[in-house]
Amino acid sequence: MKNKGIVLFLIVLAVVIVAVMVGDWYSKRPDNMEANKFAYSVDEFRDVPEDLILYKETKNFKVGFNEPAGITIDQDKIYLVGDQKLKIIDRSGKLLNEYELGEEPHTVEVSDGVIYVAFEKRIQLINTAGETLAEWKFEDDNSYITAISISEENVFVADAGTRKIMRYNKAGELQNEFEGKASEDVLHGFIVPSPYFDIDINEYDDLWVVNPGLHSLENYTTDGNLREHWKASGASTENFSGCCNPAHFTFLPGGSFVTSEKGLVRVKVYKPSGEFLGVVAAPDKFDEKIEGQAPDVAVDSEGNIYALDFDRNVLRVFELK
Repeated sequence: MKNKGIVLFLIVLAVVIVAVMVGDWYSKRPDNMEANKFAYSVDEFRDVPEDLILYKETKNFKVGFNEPAGITIDQDKIYLVGDQKLKIIDRSGKLLNEYELGEEPHTVEVSDGVIYVAFEKRIQLINTAGETLAEWKFEDDNSYITAISISEENVFVADAGTRKIMRYNKAGELQNEFEGKASEDVLHGFIVPSPYFDIDINEYDDLWVVNPGLHSLENYTTDGNLREHWKASGASTENFSGCCNPAHFTFLPGGSFVTSEKGLVRVKVYKPSGEFLGVVAAPDKFDEKIEGQAPDVAVDSEGNIYALDFDRNVLRVFELK
């Protein structure tokens, strides 16, 4: 009897174990699992109160690229690069010129009638007739050029691969380079986990650099000394969320910042001091993706904001309400 009792107990125990395993498997099917109470979600930040949205989209047009890469505006002409081409259009979208580049471009900048097109490891200088004036090559195997900005005398280049800003004169001679360290006590320098590393110069000739890993914008002298900075880290509307944001930025007349973010895609404006002003385009204006691309941004002489939407391959124009 004793042996029969043990056998019966073992049979019952086996049935219970099998039942628990089947129940556990069934509960973990995708259509039966409970929501993860601890999962991080930015869905609550997709909706932006209407009173924070300062701009309205007034027009948009296709730019004719399979892979658009960058935009800048000079003298109210719009310069676009993508695929292996440079296009120049007017503000209505009319094509003025188009040039073959022979390689995938990363970004474009214009100064004094010279077009600077950056590729991964070189910069090509082109005149308005499409003729190559010069070519600057970067020999470091790690170089990955992401941005150019030009002052009266200097050409600044952001290299996400080496995490450096390089300053050239307009003859293409390297003057100096810096890694974003304000002093010997500062260890972080530029934190660039992915190829998003933007720079721009405002109308007061101040060089500003995104330190994307810190969600900060930093103002440097030409010698690479930090003068001031501001940061806004967090998922809420007035902050920068996720990795490597803001991904792109530019300036409005008067010095206010226009920023764009990837992931939770949104375009916003900040005062020259870094205080949040409002939203240009809320996340619901963009395709809802797990990792949406940040549009490149540019501003015309009237303060209209142009967003090159990489997910939709469209140039979108926003005007102040």
